[in-house]
Amino acid sequence: MAMIEKLLEQIFKTPAVILHKTIDASNGILKKVTNQKPVKHAHAYWKILGPGLTTGAADDDPSGIATYSQAGAQTGFQLLWLAGFTFPLMAVVQEMCARIGLITGRGLAANIREHYPKWALHTCTALLFMANTFNIGADLGAMAQATQLVVPKASFSLLVIGFALFSLMLQIFTTYNQYARYLKWLTLILLAYVFTAFTIQLDWKQVLHDSVIPSFTISKEQIFLITAVLGTTISPYLFFWQASQEVEEQLSNSKMPDVARTKSHKKEITHMRIDVWSGMFFSNAVMFFIIAVCAGTLFAQGITNIFTAADAAAALRPLAGERAFLLFALGIIGTGLLAIPILAGSVSYALSESFKWETGLDRKLNEAYPFYGVIIVSMILGLLMQFIGINPMKALLYSAVANAIVAPVVLIFIVLISSSKAIMGDKANTTLTKFVGWVVTGIMVIAGLATLISLVM
Repeated sequence: MAMIEKLLEQIFKTPAVILHKTIDASNGILKKVTNQKPVKHAHAYWKILGPGLTTGAADDDPSGIATYSQAGAQTGFQLLWLAGFTFPLMAVVQEMCARIGLITGRGLAANIREHYPKWALHTCTALLFMANTFNIGADLGAMAQATQLVVPKASFSLLVIGFALFSLMLQIFTTYNQYARYLKWLTLILLAYVFTAFTIQLDWKQVLHDSVIPSFTISKEQIFLITAVLGTTISPYLFFWQASQEVEEQLSNSKMPDVARTKSHKKEITHMRIDVWSGMFFSNAVMFFIIAVCAGTLFAQGITNIFTAADAAAALRPLAGERAFLLFALGIIGTGLLAIPILAGSVSYALSESFKWETGLDRKLNEAYPFYGVIIVSMILGLLMQFIGINPMKALLYSAVANAIVAPVVLIFIVLISSSKAIMGDKANTTLTKFVGWVVTGIMVIAGLATLISLVM
């Protein structure tokens, strides 16, 4: 335990014991969680959670659920270890992005524009726009299909249009604080996948074994699955969203009177890290349970042809019962409502910061037409995919290719910016954090190349 605390201390530049402290939202006074009653303890912890939690939860969108369902259905419990493997990698990267937003007072795209060639940023944002648009389309389709599983007579066309309009209305016509609260509470829908695991019979001994003992088969199918999980988990849209939301959060709380502020209180950094690491843990825990559920039911019955999240929910019905099916289906709908606005919003932040447009969900529509215009266009294009015959699996394939190209490039910028003392001051990466950042970048370069190679083989 002492070794773990020393490691955390080296990563965070502050004693690991701060992870056991929280802030009282009403007066901003730091209190020790261990001295609080359980209910107050939970309430105070919930108050700290914000952008990190919603970013992590958004990673488990319907497209991600489809990927994790495929992993469980095709390989059983064999790839469960990926949940534990990707957790620290994802958390370190997202913590870098959050710290960039907090310390510089600017989003990730604005920082890249400020310090690096514009052509690189414009290329990245163009690919991000393409990837996110395809992802939005696939998610809208998955949500509509999941709803039809529960309400068979519901119109597919009306459902996708309704979900798209609902997401747009939330982003355009609610204040940032209202919108942030909506996203935060919506993350709880992901608990449906945890509950599902306990409504079926699982071989928990095998689950535990495959969770801690890495194993994989050298085959085109498994290599593609592993790279798909990595690409889904460590995804570019999360990078841009995390940094920009930290800025939005500061502005909404009136803690950042100057957007160009270069200093941040130590306690804000501490709370951000608790938020980010909690959110990434939650995200990977949900991945773990989705793989386990599909392995224990679909794989066990020889059902391996799962192409969408809705396919997984439908296949669960006769095997795991009505309760498990309903939880899985409702989870798809809820995560879509969480992820689609974030997919559209992240690309809008990236493009708006790239071209110095007025940016932010705290602004009204007439104050930031280009910012909201990008959100509207990406939603419309994603919606149109449902009516021009683009297969959802092809949409995810195109999205995966775009992400495979852009993720390593953006990661290079993230590590360089967060390691720069000229930009970050004394909040720059430690040697260990920088090392982990470059390891993640290297892994994503390999995953990107493997994705591209697997598609042409």
